[in-house]
Order: sequence, then structure tokens, then C-alpha cells
Amino acid sequence: MTDHLGVWEHAEFSTPRVEHGYCTDDNARALIVVGRVQDPSREVTALGETYLAFLQQAELPTGGFVNRRLPDGTWSVGIGSDDSQGRAIWALGTAAGRGPTRGMQVEALGTFERCRDFRSSSPRANAFAILGAGEVMTADRGHRTARHLVQQCVERLGLPGDATWPWPEHRLAYDNARIPQALLVAGRVLGDDDLLDVGLALLDWLVAVETFEGHFSFTPSLGWSPGEPRPGFDQQPVEAAAMADACALAFAMTGDPRWKDAVAMAARWFLGDNDAGLPLYDPVTGGCGDGLGCDFTNLNQGAESTLAALSVLQLAQNLP
Repeated sequence: MTDHLGVWEHAEFSTPRVEHGYCTDDNARALIVVGRVQDPSREVTALGETYLAFLQQAELPTGGFVNRRLPDGTWSVGIGSDDSQGRAIWALGTAAGRGPTRGMQVEALGTFERCRDFRSSSPRANAFAILGAGEVMTADRGHRTARHLVQQCVERLGLPGDATWPWPEHRLAYDNARIPQALLVAGRVLGDDDLLDVGLALLDWLVAVETFEGHFSFTPSLGWSPGEPRPGFDQQPVEAAAMADACALAFAMTGDPRWKDAVAMAARWFLGDNDAGLPLYDPVTGGCGDGLGCDFTNLNQGAESTLAALSVLQLAQNLP
């Protein structure tokens, strides 16, 4: 799925749809996956360099990042969505904190530091930015730009609701577990026990809401609120990736084995332990279907879904 410019966005089955071009969102996701590889090979390191270069080339002189790149390498006009900005910051922070080479770490940190003035009203965009800043602060506890980003972004995640609906939004949407994950990261790097408690409680509630008969039954692509039918479809691989990341962090922070079990359950979702009883991950191609229906899977193996599966399987394999 990757050429000399970056990772292609879409695929028809396992073949890249080059006519659809590239996006910053997916190259950021790919750089995060590379940053988490333990003892990366030369080939993996080269992929990371490609994805980092993509983000650097997407950077606008006035700040922020273009999201869309055409097949010939030219860029669309204007800054990308708030989510794409947040994901770029997350990826740059990951590469700065644990990129496969010192050179990549320095390059990524330089670009990350120019993101100090990031502003968004989107809870998820702010969550992504916190995750990137948290990676930088894990490597350098006193990094001022990273601390500034965490402090300003955590205020925009939204306040928890009441006991019957504790979620900070009227309905669950997408990448849901990124919000409690960001609360946990912010609480850890700022030393704020209240944020940690809220993050753990919110994640605990989300796990319960998205579990059915011993397996994950994720929020469907159009979202969910109380009173709507469950299970809902189509379910997206990014939901499993967000859940696995958040639960792995909760396990690392608390040592409670139930969080580790939830990571394994997210991995099994890709292998067929889901509402349809069908696998999404294809071990032959290394790709992942783009969604789970009530009795089928989307056979197109695009970058977003494939990277989600790889990140979860990678995480489950590396947990102690």
C-alpha cells in the first residue's frame, strides 16, 4: 500500500486505488504504527521515513497541514480537517518520542514544536493532539510545547455527563475510546489524579456499553445513543484500535488484568470474535476489511482499516 510518496488511502480488495491518492490522516496512522515497532528492520525504518516526509511536506507555511495529496504528488488547497491536524500532531509526537532513528526523532520534534498554536473545538482532534504531546513528554517530561498542548487541549475534551449517560457527548460517534485514552495521558503527564479517575471510569463505562455476549460490539459508523438498536452496523476497525490502545494504557497504569483482557478481546474482534462471526484481518495479504456488516465484511482493505488491525495485533503481541 506504500510507494515513494506515502501510503495510498483506498484499496479495491487488496489492490491500492491509486486514483484516490493519499491523505495526511493515513500517513499519520502509518507513522504511529512504525513508531511502535520494537527493533524495526531497515525496511520498516524506511517506511517511517517516507511517512514522516509526507507529514513534513504537508505542512503549510502559515501553520497546519494539508490533508489530501493527488496521485501525481500535488497537494489540494487549504488546511485539512481538524481531525487530520490532530492526527498529524499525534504521529509527530510518536516519532519524536520513539522514532526508529535519532534523525527521525529530531526531524519530527522540530515539526511538532511548530504545532504549539493548534486550536480545535473537536473533542477527538484535541484527544489526538494530547496523545502526541504525551509521547513527547514521556521522552522529555519538561518539554514546554508538549505541556502547553496537553493543558489547552484537555479543556476541550468535554465534561463527563450524569450517572445514566456519562459520555461527554449526546451520542457515541467514532474513535470513541480516544477520549478516555487522552484523559489518562493528560492525567499521567500532568500528575492530575482527578483526570486519571475520570478517564478510567469513562473507559470502564465504554467497555461495558460496547461488549455483548463476551465480545466487542462496537458503535456503528453512524454513531449510537440510548434507545437505538444494538448491535449496530457497519462497525469500523478504528473503533477496535482506539479501544485496544486505551485499555493497554489502563493496564500499564493500573496493572489490572481486566484491561489486558480487553486488549486481547479487541484483537479477537478482527479474527472473527464479533457480532457477525467473521474475520476482518486477512493473514495472506496482511490487510483488513473496511467494515463489519451484520452478515458480511467489506472486502476492500484500505489503509485506515489495515493500519487499525496491525496496530491492535501489534499491541496484543507486545503486552507483557
